[in-house]
Amino acid sequence: MIKKILLAVSGLGHAEEMLKTFAELPAIKQAKVTVLHVVPSQSSAGGMTSKWEEGGKILANAIQYLNLDPSQVSSILRQGEPKDVVCQVADEVDADLIIMGSRGLKRLQSILGNSVSQYVFQLSSRPMLLVKDDIYVKRINRVMVAMDDSATAKHCLKLAIFMLMDVKGAELVLANVNTNWQNKSDKTETNQPENPILSSAVSEAKRYGIQTRCITSAGQSGQESNITSSGRAGQEICRLAEENQVDLLLIGSPDRRPSVAKSFVDLDRLLGASLSDYVRVNAYCPVLLARTNEQS
Repeated sequence: MIKKILLAVSGLGHAEEMLKTFAELPAIKQAKVTVLHVVPSQSSAGGMTSKWEEGGKILANAIQYLNLDPSQVSSILRQGEPKDVVCQVADEVDADLIIMGSRGLKRLQSILGNSVSQYVFQLSSRPMLLVKDDIYVKRINRVMVAMDDSATAKHCLKLAIFMLMDVKGAELVLANVNTNWQNKSDKTETNQPENPILSSAVSEAKRYGIQTRCITSAGQSGQESNITSSGRAGQEICRLAEENQVDLLLIGSPDRRPSVAKSFVDLDRLLGASLSDYVRVNAYCPVLLARTNEQS
């Protein structure tokens, strides 16, 4: 399910460390890895030469650090606008997963700062694993999936099961957050959920012998009244991930744009109305965002 990985490196952050940890999962060990560094265009020939040399060193250091089977790793050094090149190369190599570092900037900061990860997240239809610079990357053993009845959540579940297969002692935490419930402090934790969304997910995980834990929640009481429903849900998902000390959080990010607008950003995400964007910015662990062509 994840056979080709694109790792975009800039010489900073924990993206390389994340991939090294990720590659320890039995299901990922045979995946082919493409390491990409993008050299921004320079105004002078001398500046361009310097950037190419620097980029070559960044690639060499990343590949040396990863210490993977040489037959499974290739590198690409390319010039251009980083956010565009990452999307182009992901399509060229048909990546099943993009791994990138993220500065964890708030939405407006990301837009004004021309954040590469923000724009790749907006424009790519491929799953993305984002690792903020201030997050310590641990061994992947406890994975949480934010579950609802969407196609993207079900896709996240399949990815999580794929990753946790044959991982000894692994635990899959299935969380269903519904901020429309009247009792905002209500939270239930069980291994035999009555919630049909979670019971179906548990049955799927059990087929592969993966231990599961289920949480249904409406969020905490006393939250600010001016926060949107997606913001409240995002707060609760981030809180549950931290409370349960998960190593990786998976959340769906449905692409709601019509096919004629796929090359344009999703304004809901840019303006902060997206649940997945809230989680991307505020989660205390690496976040894997998965997308399908579902319209919503």
